[in-house]
Amino acid sequence: MKKKHHHKKKPSFTKKWSAKLHLWLGLSVGIIVFIVSLTGTMYIFKDEIQNQLRKDVIYVKSETVTRQPLSIEVLKEKVSMEINEKYPLSSVEIHLDKNKSYEFLYIEKDKKAWNYFDEIKINKLVYVNQYNGQILGIYNEKYDLFPVLKVIHWSLLLKSDWGKYVVGIPVFLFIILLITGIVLWWPQNKKVRKTRLTFDWKNVKTWKRKNYDLHNILGFYASFIALLLSLSGIYFAYPWVKNAFNFTLSGSLELPKEKEIKSPDSLSRKNKTVFDLTEKETRKLYSASSSFRIPLNGKNKKGKELKNIPVLIYGENGKFAIRNQLVFDKYSGKLLADKPHQNLTNAEKYANANYDIHTGSYFGIIGKIIWFMAGLICTSLPVTGFLVWLGKKKKGIKK
Repeated sequence: MKKKHHHKKKPSFTKKWSAKLHLWLGLSVGIIVFIVSLTGTMYIFKDEIQNQLRKDVIYVKSETVTRQPLSIEVLKEKVSMEINEKYPLSSVEIHLDKNKSYEFLYIEKDKKAWNYFDEIKINKLVYVNQYNGQILGIYNEKYDLFPVLKVIHWSLLLKSDWGKYVVGIPVFLFIILLITGIVLWWPQNKKVRKTRLTFDWKNVKTWKRKNYDLHNILGFYASFIALLLSLSGIYFAYPWVKNAFNFTLSGSLELPKEKEIKSPDSLSRKNKTVFDLTEKETRKLYSASSSFRIPLNGKNKKGKELKNIPVLIYGENGKFAIRNQLVFDKYSGKLLADKPHQNLTNAEKYANANYDIHTGSYFGIIGKIIWFMAGLICTSLPVTGFLVWLGKKKKGIKK
């Protein structure tokens, strides 16, 4: 009697090409995915770690707290004289919590540089007791661990303007890797599907099989969060991604452009107390907020001259999603515009929230923990994937 031969069902066209893409793309961008995932994962708990390490400078001593802090102009002059930098102060962040110190920032960039260390001329953060003017701490953020991790994650230490594309292309390919990985993982048989959701290593003795399961099962669980991480990441890098989000959320490719606000006071002589007027009005209108930032050098992040004084107000500590803005005349300190968070379009709200979504802080500490675990898995995927390929290659050579 002839024995029946059970032939293995040939993989479908989709699975066949998914396997090829998964292999080729994984080998080509694996090292960059590893670096980007590792640095991003290490950055997630930056605020929690820094709040502990800098506790003595973030908070002022209770006995120094008085009813009225010193004027910003006085504090600005005091910081400038003591630090004695050739670059002007860029901004000050003021916390609504009276026990938290003011944060004065020096930031200056070289547009002609090609790498991070040449591009950043200075990035120095100064913590100041606003009640007596005492400088509590000075941190050179240019060489600090977390800013460096952020730049490696963002541009591999290349200039931020074009380094983001060097990272953005592998991240885009990583999205394809995730999709093809899900296709390869997904079986047609429901019973088989259940076995691919858990580890069953009772009878598994080889490290190759265990490594395969680590890549296969952990990769599947992390893939959906990894897709969100990747999409929110390339949102920063590519205008067309941002335009797609804008169109989906608000029906327009671009965010509403900032209208130039003209004031007759702009023709008058500058009021020396202009920053104090902006501070007082901001405290009055947004007293329930976390903090607000006032530019002091008359320039924006890109180094362009500001025609007014835009004050950014953050709604929650450690988050950027709820963001309001006030615009003041830079000569008189007169309030020209109030742009509360609730009046923004859906696209503008998402633009403000994208950073929080990318880091997990949007979902609180639980979100950060989940993001951290997903980040660790993403970091491991290029390693376990390479070992799977290496094992198959050696097996092929032996045959």
